Amino acid sequence: METRLLRYFTAVVEAGTVSAAADQLHITQPSLSRQIRQLEHYLGLTLFHRAHGRLQLTTEGRAFYTTARDLLQHHHEAAEYAAQLAQGGMPRISLGAPNTTLTDIVAPFVATFQPADPVPSVSELAIDLEVTSALSAFDMVVAPVRWPAGVQSLHLLDLPVWAYVPVDHPWTQYDAVPLATLAQETLILPTSGFKARRVLEAALEEADLRPAAVLETKHSEVAHALAAARRGAAILTDDPRYELRPLQILHREKPLQIHLYAAWRGHHHARDTLESLAHRLRDFCHARYVQTHS
Repeated sequence: METRLLRYFTAVVEAGTVSAAADQLHITQPSLSRQIRQLEHYLGLTLFHRAHGRLQLTTEGRAFYTTARDLLQHHHEAAEYAAQLAQGGMPRISLGAPNTTLTDIVAPFVATFQPADPVPSVSELAIDLEVTSALSAFDMVVAPVRWPAGVQSLHLLDLPVWAYVPVDHPWTQYDAVPLATLAQETLILPTSGFKARRVLEAALEEADLRPAAVLETKHSEVAHALAAARRGAAILTDDPRYELRPLQILHREKPLQIHLYAAWRGHHHARDTLESLAHRLRDFCHARYVQTHS
């Protein structure tokens, strides 16, 4: 079976329509439709329902999509592996991370790379990343995700969820604020796409608490600015800005935290290099955050 047909099939599934996939593949729509029918004939399977000019995956098509994606990934890795053998190393590495992790962890770590290290490319991921897709798309993923068994991962750091307030706020005489006390303040929260908000909301629900008021913003930088303007306490894991004071949030006498991990495919051709890099990243995280906030 030609990998070209598999690539065409997965492109149609992921683009949603033949026309959109054809545009991405730079071929005509009729030609792509013929290729899909050729694949169905070869497999003896109906991969799509066709009705009213639209395609919908059959159950067989959905199952085969997973296999096709894996086969393409293995083909890609085989080509990369040959290149690595020829070049004697790992010349490039792709890293994926959610927004805050990318800004405060991954990007500063990349700044420490030496000429002998792989050339990095870094991309932002949604916090609700799909595990299989993320690990297929990137050499390493750095995210607050508890990875399932079978995935190679390394615990990097437990990051506090901070309540940021101005230095003259009454709470700054303490190092931490109880969740019940925090709930009496206006809370400046990032959108639900941020892990800090999800951790806080889970704790509030568990404690049967509701905040006095909530201000929501799409940007952590704006959350810092609103806290500096004395509009409430900003709930974030970001590094401090505007000379705000970070306070730990205590729930059941324990600080709210986010557990950060690095993960990579166990069968990755450069798994030893990735594991070594993950340990370097862990050391970097501890040097940057544990010593800073201890």
